[in-house]
Amino acid sequence: MKRIVLLLTMSFFALNIYAQKEDSLWIRQHYIKKEQYIHMRDGIRLYTVMYIPTDAAEKHPILMVRTPYSSGPYGAGWMPAWKSYLKEYFKEGYCYVTQDVRGKYLSEGTFEDIRPYNPNKKSNKDVDEASDTYDTIDWLLKNIPNNNGKVGVFGTSYPGFYAAMAALSGHPALKAVSPQAPVTDWFMGDDFHHNGAFFVSDGFGFFVQGGFGAPRPKPSLRGGKGIPQPFNNAYDYYLKMGNVNALTPLAGDSIAFWKDMMAHPNLDSWWLARNDRQYTNFINPGTATLEVGGLFDAEDAFGTWHLYKAIDAKAKNKNRLVIGPWSHGQWGGGSKGNRLGRIKFDSNTGDYFKQNLEIPFFNYYLKDKGPDTLAKATVFFSGENKWHSFKQWPPVGEKPTPLYLGDDHKLSFSKSATGADSYVSDPANPVPYTAGIHKNRTSEYMVDDQRFVQNRKDVLTYETPVLDKDITLAGPLVADLFTSISTTDADFVVKLIDVFPSGNADTTMNNYQMLVRGDIMRGRYRKSFSKPEAFVPGKVAEVKFETNDIAHTFKKGHRIMVQVQSSWFPLVDRNPQQFVNIYKANNADFIKSTINVLHSKMYPSCIILPVVPSL
Repeated sequence: MKRIVLLLTMSFFALNIYAQKEDSLWIRQHYIKKEQYIHMRDGIRLYTVMYIPTDAAEKHPILMVRTPYSSGPYGAGWMPAWKSYLKEYFKEGYCYVTQDVRGKYLSEGTFEDIRPYNPNKKSNKDVDEASDTYDTIDWLLKNIPNNNGKVGVFGTSYPGFYAAMAALSGHPALKAVSPQAPVTDWFMGDDFHHNGAFFVSDGFGFFVQGGFGAPRPKPSLRGGKGIPQPFNNAYDYYLKMGNVNALTPLAGDSIAFWKDMMAHPNLDSWWLARNDRQYTNFINPGTATLEVGGLFDAEDAFGTWHLYKAIDAKAKNKNRLVIGPWSHGQWGGGSKGNRLGRIKFDSNTGDYFKQNLEIPFFNYYLKDKGPDTLAKATVFFSGENKWHSFKQWPPVGEKPTPLYLGDDHKLSFSKSATGADSYVSDPANPVPYTAGIHKNRTSEYMVDDQRFVQNRKDVLTYETPVLDKDITLAGPLVADLFTSISTTDADFVVKLIDVFPSGNADTTMNNYQMLVRGDIMRGRYRKSFSKPEAFVPGKVAEVKFETNDIAHTFKKGHRIMVQVQSSWFPLVDRNPQQFVNIYKANNADFIKSTINVLHSKMYPSCIILPVVPSL
């Protein structure tokens, strides 16, 4: 029997390899690869790789990705498109173009993180990522044979930022843009800060250890070199380091963006200039946009939701939204998107997106192929595990509904008469963001079982009775806490949790506490992100903040849980709980704080749910 299985397995792999070679051979027979430096208006040359159809019988659209992560393979190598869904674009006859952005890999010039958009260009010296895109499109249209005069741009994560910049280029040939998990605001919610709180393991891991922030003085085939990662347990490592100030010497003087972050702890003009959402009114009405993101994207869920809303509010183009049950970029890779961690979604959501949403979007706008059937918003609801289409987002009928924290750690849709709960937040013993030992930040923490903190005295837990009907949420979640603290600053983490019942067919899910949405608010920013304000010890203060949108159904028989805590480590740097510059704080600045969370008719702490009727 083992021999038969082995022979079948070998045959399968042989057929698979043969199929890949067939696809590879087909692409090489029907395409040519060209590499070219393209001059920008200021004379800088950007390295561009083009895969051009040899078929001259019809005109071909151009689809482009601009990236800081290399447009390789360079030279004789071809991108392995036959291993991904990108082969579908080759089969459709697209000209496929990748480009190293200014200052990265083989492109000339100086790289600048989230380079600000300049809406008032006055000379050829005034350049940004939008102008680089414009100049590139102009060159491609004039130099790629048999193109049909229509261009699309897409990209995920940092390339999603460049896709958004492409939409601002204003080029009339740019007909379709899809920013996916786009970087939009590194202070308010993407990657390295949420509501001003520094996501230290992501920031340090990306810029310093990962080497992305390392300087590149001249064009190179390689990216930046990071520093060795001398740990397997991130929690212990960052706790031992003590504070962000101790990490800065490891970053050295050469990592520009790390230095910039340390110099701009508050939301100031420097950060505001790097928020591309404020310029979406410059998008041409003839450029269709499709924002794509994941409900459980640990890096850039903020970017997808808020770029969509900004385009909808300011632009006059055809704008669409797709949200699936995905971690960061999960929809575009090899994953089928049928699960995340222990949470199952009952279908191959990644395949559904690519075949039914993304590819038809570009085919319609760039090839005039097929009907335009894409809904305004196509969103997957976890819990229910179904896709739904909407004419607007949030959906019609969405009603903000307060769910109040109450006595005996209960949640209710009615206010408590009086009450408060307290805990001591100790920076020397911060609450971990997930269970177990991890070297790097996990993606699965976004849906992790929260029972690992159930015995901690510095986490407040509130819970509804068992639900007697489904409750569906669609839209932004708002945490509204009334608190008094014993110090002059503190962080507030609020988590919305779906508590599964017992009796599941999969016994590992019995009483599972699935994180649905969690986020943090740095208390000093409760009134203004640009003008932080100290707490007055013992005085009641309101801390109110909005999290990213959710799309989730709490099923009948489940319970809704809310947890409140003041650390989330090492996901987020520790707050010394004193009103000092956290990036320059020393070990002695970190002190304990007694946190009181009030829940009464006068001080009705709650979480405001975006409740919608049954879908």
